[in-house]
Parts: sequence; C-alpha cells; structure tokens
Amino acid sequence: MAVAVCVALLPVQPHAQGIPDQLSDRTVIGGNVKQHADAVLSIMTYTTVPDVTTSSLSINNGATGSPGFGQTQLGGGFTLSRSFPLYMEGTLAYSRYDPTFIATDGAQQRALPTKWNTFSGTVGIGWDFRITDELAFRPILNGTIGRVSSDLRVGQTLINHVTDSNLQFLDNGYLDAYGYGGSLMLDWEHYRENYEIDAELRATDIYLRSFGGSPQAVQGSATAQQLSLWTRWRAPTGWHALDRPIRYVLEFAYSHYFGDSAGVLGFNDLTSLGVGLELDSSKYPIIITRTRAIVRYVFGRNVHGVSFGLAISF
Repeated sequence: MAVAVCVALLPVQPHAQGIPDQLSDRTVIGGNVKQHADAVLSIMTYTTVPDVTTSSLSINNGATGSPGFGQTQLGGGFTLSRSFPLYMEGTLAYSRYDPTFIATDGAQQRALPTKWNTFSGTVGIGWDFRITDELAFRPILNGTIGRVSSDLRVGQTLINHVTDSNLQFLDNGYLDAYGYGGSLMLDWEHYRENYEIDAELRATDIYLRSFGGSPQAVQGSATAQQLSLWTRWRAPTGWHALDRPIRYVLEFAYSHYFGDSAGVLGFNDLTSLGVGLELDSSKYPIIITRTRAIVRYVFGRNVHGVSFGLAISF
C-alpha cells in the first residue's frame, strides 16, 4: 500500500480571464458568477485522480503577483494481494480560488474580493486482470464528492442594496457537486535484484455535476477526461541505512487533459521529471516499509515550477 503527500510551488504565467459582462443597474462585473462556478468545477477535475503532475499547484494572479489559485492533493492506491487482486484508491484535495467581482446598485460601485474554497474526495475500486506475471489490466470505478464555498470579504453597505442572486452565492454561498465515472489502467511491475521499474498508463473519464441546495444561479457541470503515463526507476546507491540499501529514484510522468479540464488553467498537458531517495525500513517491525522523498520539475505550456513530494509504503 502506498500513500503520497506532495507540497509544491508551481508558478505559471497568467492567462486570459474573459470579457467582463455588460453593465446593468444591479449586476456583477468581471465575469458571470455561473461561468466562474463552471470554471471551479472544471478546476476540480484536476483533483479527481491521483496524479503527481497536478498534486499541488500554485498560480499567481498577474495583477497582484500573489496566488489567485492554489491546490493540494493527498492520495494513494493499492492492490490487496495477488490471490485477491482487489484494487482500491482514494484522494483528498483542497483548492482555493480568489476571483474579484465589482457590484453596482446604479449609484455606487465596489470591488468584491472573494475566496472560493473547494474540498473534494474521490474513491476508486477496481480489479487486476493479469495479462502476464508483470503486467495487469485494471478497470476502475470512480466516485467523487465535493463542495465549493464562497466567502465574501466586504462590508454589507452595498450588498444590502443588491438583490442579485449571483451575489447571494458570493456572500457565504456554496455549491455541492458529485461525480461518477471510471478509469482503465495498464500496470507494469518489473522487479529485479539490482533495479525496479514501475509504469502505469491510465485513461480517466469522470462527470461532475452540482446538486442539492446549490443556488440555481450557479448550477453547473464539468467533465474530467485525462490520459496519463507515470514511470519510476529505483536502484541501490551503494549506501546503506537501517540494514537495507538506500535507493535512488528517477521518475517521469506526463498527463494530457481533454474535455473541460483542457485549457482551464492555461495548458492542456503537463510533464514531470523527478529525482529522489528511498529509505527501506522493512527489516524492522514497523508499519512503514519504505519512505521516498522526491524533488520534481513540472512544466508545460506557460507553466513551470518545482515541487517536493513525500511518499510512504505499508
């Protein structure tokens, strides 16, 4: 069983934010709220599967230079055993999006700085069908649940005179969403005494939709479609610790995004190159058998950055 935690900084160049809505007596300027809510659901699609390329993102606002979007993900997956090859996976993710709107009641205008916090969780259950001793075909059923909550940090003087339903969402509103779909994966495990190779090729399709008491003004949907390749090479360094070899780790990952995930953050694919060390504690009677620390360089169109990942195996 493996669980991965990633803390990263991934600065990107800002991309176009869209054309402001036409002014009216009582409106929100700077983009329709529903369009922004759809965009948040599209952003949530990046957290629906375990993926080292998007496990943590931090995107700077071009006007302020401070993060306008941030995302962190904790996730992992494992197969119970060769004799009972039930596969289970799960991810928990948090993201923050800070759009700014301008409201007017016809007499005055005021900027409305908001903070949209998104929490989501995804689970998956699958089964390993052995093609060879080292290669398995793994279909997975996935389910997702999440919430977007809006925190409007501005005085109520103007808000009390504006009855726009969009503003009702901005002022401590929320949007609940669920998702369902699946993944197909090829998993190759090539282990030898002097080296180990892991590779996973995965295609994912998950549909997200708002539900429940979400205001009608921000009801929306999005589709997560992703094709990803992840590979890892491990080999002894010649050093020893805890009576076991210390291994160096080389990692390559590539993800291409389709559907509503494509372009929402300014790119359609990401590539990750990683290097790190792995400590083996399997000789001792503790639950953790291996611990890996990896530094990754992530890049794509208009995006680049460095991340640090920590993973443990049980």
